[in-house]
Amino acid sequence: MRAPDWLTKRPVAHRGLHDAARGIIENMPAAATAAVAGNFAIECDIQLTADGEAMVHHDDALGRLTEGSGLLVSMTAAELKAIKFKNTSEQMMTLGDLCALVAGRVPLVVEVKSHFDGDRKLVARMAEVLSSYSGPVVGMSFDPDQVLALREIMPGLPRGITAQRTYDDSSWTKLTPAQRDSMLYLRHGFKTEPHFVAFWVNQLPAPAPWIARKVFGCPLLAWTVRTAEQRERAARYADQIIFEGFTPGT
Repeated sequence: MRAPDWLTKRPVAHRGLHDAARGIIENMPAAATAAVAGNFAIECDIQLTADGEAMVHHDDALGRLTEGSGLLVSMTAAELKAIKFKNTSEQMMTLGDLCALVAGRVPLVVEVKSHFDGDRKLVARMAEVLSSYSGPVVGMSFDPDQVLALREIMPGLPRGITAQRTYDDSSWTKLTPAQRDSMLYLRHGFKTEPHFVAFWVNQLPAPAPWIARKVFGCPLLAWTVRTAEQRERAARYADQIIFEGFTPGT
């Protein structure tokens, strides 16, 4: 399977077209609505709940952007759907809610967040939700095991790997050296068989995404593009951008 042509046709709004100055927070309904209005694809994150639902949220805990506190995986979908984003009247969505809101008008790029513990329930729930969704959508994850789960549970869904050249910054200290090593250089590619690569723009160019793009024909998305320098870098080395903080074309 090749990555769909629509994947690189338009810029991808990182966690929706959010703008905190206008009260539009990442991954909330208004951010999705704004992206649809701008005709941008939507990148979003999903997290697992205690009762096996897929919630649209980046962080694995409440508090940074929302009211309340606690791990999402310790709460039910009903509890989380009642949570409001700070200083707004909007509440957290399920993946099903997002699909109903977007209704196929723009593509969805769904990132499966992972605790790197081998739990595949989130991908299983994603498959259930998307089984009745006819709009354009792809899945991706930093965790090679979750990409493998996408391959095995949803073989007909285009899938990608979210990656960077190194994993030595503080956000990766929770992983074992063996786990970090397994993610380097896209070395899992012959097992996960990704159809595209989403790579950290600050670490482009890099050999692994170059090979994936030039040798294996995997489109390359550059994340997260915020500055003019990053836009220029992405234009040189990638096929499309995952962006935030500005509106492409303006």
